[in-house]
Amino acid sequence: MRDKVTRWFVVVAIAEACSWLGLLVGMAVKYGPPGNEIGVQIFGPVHGALFMAYGLLALLVARQQRWGWGITLVALACAVPPFATLAFERWAHRRGRLAPAVAPTRTPTPVG
Repeated sequence: MRDKVTRWFVVVAIAEACSWLGLLVGMAVKYGPPGNEIGVQIFGPVHGALFMAYGLLALLVARQQRWGWGITLVALACAVPPFATLAFERWAHRRGRLAPAVAPTRTPTPVG
């Protein structure tokens, strides 16, 4: 279960960054010369849902990976600036903060 939650965290971190891109392009089109709101109408709710999912998954992974309050707050804060979830996910991966669960080693029991 721990590995699955961590994998979902990575997927949602990437998707949240992609939704930021869509939302920024949508805002440029809305307030630019075309004046069309369709991009914001599509990517606004998508980004909102991914923002919430990222926050929830960040809290779950923080608990499972035993992150301190500082790292947890940084992970949550990275949902606000565009593309920061990608930077945090890469940083956490490089630092071993998204390490997979280690299987317990079994010691052989003596026979006899």
